[in-house]
Amino acid sequence: MTTAVDAQVRLDTHPTHPSAVQAALTGSQARVALRALEAADWTVAATNVLVLARIDHEEPYWAADAAKHLTAEGITVEITPRLQEAIDEEWTWANYPMSWCTRSEIREVSNQAQKIHDDIRHGQLLIHAYAHDGHTTVAVGTYLHLGGKSVYLHGEDHMRQIADTFDSPAQALLAFEKVHAAEMRPGPAPLTDTERAAIEARSVFDVTAAKSEPLRPEPETVPVYLADAGDHDALLDTFLDAHGEFEKWRTWSDDTTHAIHESQTLRIERVHETAAHETAWTVAAYETPVSDRMWVLTATGATPAPVLQDLLTHLADGDGWDTAISTPVDEKMVTAATEPLSGTGWQHTVDGRWIRWTSPDGDAGVHFDAFAAQHPNQNLATWTIWSGPGPDRPIWAITASPHTPSSLLTGLSESLAHETGTRQAQPGREHKTRLATSAPAAPAVTAGRPASRSR
Repeated sequence: MTTAVDAQVRLDTHPTHPSAVQAALTGSQARVALRALEAADWTVAATNVLVLARIDHEEPYWAADAAKHLTAEGITVEITPRLQEAIDEEWTWANYPMSWCTRSEIREVSNQAQKIHDDIRHGQLLIHAYAHDGHTTVAVGTYLHLGGKSVYLHGEDHMRQIADTFDSPAQALLAFEKVHAAEMRPGPAPLTDTERAAIEARSVFDVTAAKSEPLRPEPETVPVYLADAGDHDALLDTFLDAHGEFEKWRTWSDDTTHAIHESQTLRIERVHETAAHETAWTVAAYETPVSDRMWVLTATGATPAPVLQDLLTHLADGDGWDTAISTPVDEKMVTAATEPLSGTGWQHTVDGRWIRWTSPDGDAGVHFDAFAAQHPNQNLATWTIWSGPGPDRPIWAITASPHTPSSLLTGLSESLAHETGTRQAQPGREHKTRLATSAPAAPAVTAGRPASRSR
């Protein structure tokens, strides 16, 4: 006989996301229900409120499944009429490519894609590179468990599948580069619309907040890596106004600005209107105006303005443009690039191929990938500078290829260790940040649209 638990769970549709489900918990033993739902990949969004947001739009089905398991554990579950309607609804994907699949088989395919998505989101599957094969997104990555198996991924959102496996990251990357060399890009691809929507649905929210908007408090001083992104376009305009040696031009579509040094060997690309997690800046250096690039550095849209300001200042000073392609990345270079972090409370660890420096509070870091450093011609992200809940779910990130000048990286390390910036203070920010760590961001993959439903 099942023992009753003093916990009640009310399952309802999400207030803003079309398919997500929220669970409100009450009772003296609500923590029992909370742990059970977290184990099923529900995310804490407020005190005793959890959200289930998936990339396959099957949340009502899995909410009903969770209700059965909770009831079996002696927990009282209420399903609202509108959620029950969504659970009972018969629907199918429009133009589903595997038309021979039954509804249950389609759900199984989607659930396998969801598991891949969750493995990436939780940092268990590291994506090394991605490409577009003309039809969809493909990627290569390595599981940090399962014996370190490397995989070739094909597809986006609910259609993503493991198409091949490899014994090592090196073998996987070589095979991937052989097929996709022209389109290959380091790291994960940009987020899809579906993934962005799931992130927003899982975001921390206040279910008791008053409707009137509170007064905005004064900005607070924080370490530079926690500062607000600011106005990147204004930052670039100010830089170009002060440095006439750079020529500026915008693409015909007006969505990208290029700044090219008069020597034609340093080029800055600024993509406007990018999402916070997408690449907004690309800096590339060349040995001659017509040679292959020597090194490349990227920064995402949420990178704090003071960090970008320091980066542009070092570029204007001409730091290391003539780095020789043949110069190996050695221990001396790594030490020089991170020397400013020493003695400042940043933690230094070595874990296999990774050398890491992490801020005292664990909310920022610098990673060096020794494996990528041995493949300089692939322009893989050898250096990653990040800030956020964790390295696999950053709020912003800077990546740099093997031959990025150590003087440039040293300057960035100096900023991280010693400089401050400002951000708009928010009531309860500290509490919300703590909750958000249990809701890691989705992987970056290209967009797919939600399903078409029919009764």
